[in-house]
Amino acid sequence: SFGSKSVRFLVSAMPSASKMAVATAAAAAGAAFVTPMATQTAAPVRSHPAASSRAVGKGQGTVAMAGAVGVMAAMSVGRARKSPSSSRPSAARVIAKASKVDCVCILGSAGAVGQEMLKCLEDRDFPTEKVRLFGNRSAGTTVKSEKFGDIVVEKFSLEAVQECDICLMAVSGDFSLEWAPKIAGGPKNTQVIDNSSAWRYDKDKPLVIPEINGEGQVSAPLIANPNCTTAVGAMALWPIHQKYKLKKVLMSTYQAASGVGAEGMAELENGLATWVKEGEVPKPEFFAHQLPFNVIPQIDKFQENGYTKEEMKVTWELQKIFGLDDDVKVSCTAVRVPTLRAHSESITVETEEPISPDDVRELLKSAPGVKVVDEPDSLQYPMPLNATGNYDVEVGRIRQSIVFGDKGIEFFLSGDQLLRGAALNAVIIAEKAVKDR
Repeated sequence: SFGSKSVRFLVSAMPSASKMAVATAAAAAGAAFVTPMATQTAAPVRSHPAASSRAVGKGQGTVAMAGAVGVMAAMSVGRARKSPSSSRPSAARVIAKASKVDCVCILGSAGAVGQEMLKCLEDRDFPTEKVRLFGNRSAGTTVKSEKFGDIVVEKFSLEAVQECDICLMAVSGDFSLEWAPKIAGGPKNTQVIDNSSAWRYDKDKPLVIPEINGEGQVSAPLIANPNCTTAVGAMALWPIHQKYKLKKVLMSTYQAASGVGAEGMAELENGLATWVKEGEVPKPEFFAHQLPFNVIPQIDKFQENGYTKEEMKVTWELQKIFGLDDDVKVSCTAVRVPTLRAHSESITVETEEPISPDDVRELLKSAPGVKVVDEPDSLQYPMPLNATGNYDVEVGRIRQSIVFGDKGIEFFLSGDQLLRGAALNAVIIAEKAVKDR
């Protein structure tokens, strides 16, 4: 593997024609990396979510790191979206028992999360007669859906949204604070599932990961989706907590540029392209510091206790979702890394009961939404490149903790936060809500 200085030297030493070839490859490679969620007739098909609306709240993508001359092209390339069909058995059982609703709508349908919501509805054969899409900036465009036909994006209105049974919201927290309570209810008793942070910490609003705490909560009129970092980590932590009882959780995250939206991905890609052509990375606009060839140990604003808000979200949300006692301590350090899509996390836990790596592997193999990838002898372990586009969170590097001994375990995981941490989680909540109607 080559450091950035080595690569800089290799590229700078190339003839101009070779430099342009690398830059062209980097630009062209993007077309391979995510299958478009939907095609809008009002504009050309985009190669990946970074090319969609600049107003995206959670645009995502993936990056492959490679060495030597091909590094720049590789950093803009992600693996083509993989079919997550192998992750769907439990979801299929939910649908099989479900009745059908007349209409599901998506607010913020042009954003990356909104696009993934539609894709999940299609892939999972969601039991609805039709889907309606709302987005003021994309209103009037047509989205082609193999399952639901041509869907014309509409401007938001309360009356129109309340004609739907379920509303999936992929909008800003401010919009949700104003409109979610007004949407919930109405003539069709519309249910709202909100992906923003607006309602997560409201004691009267359920914060739901359906495989963990969905029982008895999926029928609420307004349900909050957890933070993407929380949701990805919780899939592995919950079964461990159930069997061994968590005492301490120490988490470090490696979060993709897409966490700040399409603008973040564009800044990463443009910075890399400019470096290839000019040998310098431009000043950052959306990140506090340069992200290409760098990591940034800050996500969201710093709080009075020295943690950032992103880090505290993990603490607050795990406490609420798991129902943790006050003496169970959760600490997180969140770091932005120069990848496009899928978050990774290194987690160390101390438990009340003795715990062993072999037992944890067997436990997680049967846990919903989790895939154990833990074969270090053959270099098999979780990576964001492999987790991208998949429903399951990959967990590996499972080992006894040197710090906590026989009551401690350490592991590494990667999960597609656009799916598990956003769109997929919301759609599974909706599936269960339909089943319970």
